Amino acid sequence: MRVISTILPLFLAISSVNAFVSPRRGVGRRTGFVSVKMSGNEGEQKKETTWDRITGPKLFKTVTNWSGIHSVPLVPLRILTGALMVHHGSEGGIGPANFGTPEFQGFVDYIVKPYFSFLPGSPETWSAIHDYVEFYGGALFAIGLLTRPAALSLMLTMFCAVYFHLASGGAQGFPLGHVPNYSYDFEEPLMYSLIFLTFWFNGAGPLSVDSIIYDKISREDNSE
Repeated sequence: MRVISTILPLFLAISSVNAFVSPRRGVGRRTGFVSVKMSGNEGEQKKETTWDRITGPKLFKTVTNWSGIHSVPLVPLRILTGALMVHHGSEGGIGPANFGTPEFQGFVDYIVKPYFSFLPGSPETWSAIHDYVEFYGGALFAIGLLTRPAALSLMLTMFCAVYFHLASGGAQGFPLGHVPNYSYDFEEPLMYSLIFLTFWFNGAGPLSVDSIIYDKISREDNSE
């Protein structure tokens, strides 16, 4: 009995070690107090966690095809930007190019005449074009109709605004200068320009009149 009582614990200990070191595939094993189910593929990677997603290679993953769900953020960006352009185009009153209003005449006298005198035609004409582009172009841009032509015209208008601010106030120490209002004067039209550039290249995206027209034309072409 003494021999058995000595050998039995030793046998159980060796069996436990063998079960830990060389488990059979598809059989559970014990590590400490936790039972772990062995996978049929020993080399299978562990399940990806949220921490892996924010610290691993996916941290640098970039969407290169802006379609489907990836194009949804373009919708509020397009609508809000277009609405703001409509507002800017109607600052002299309801509707664009409010001739004779102080706002319209001030734009002519303090912006167009001093800084865009090289343009052919009258300053009033260019001021009206500016208002029409922002008002009607912004409306088309917001609903996504003729988005690329609207984006191009609005982008050129914003480039003119960037030129005006740089010509009148300079670069203001860009990029490290600290200005009183914490915003460079050319910063806003420059950001608008980049937004319009994006839509000029990519189109309106989903939930737009352009997408409805394109889908209809595409189906008709494919049916022929």
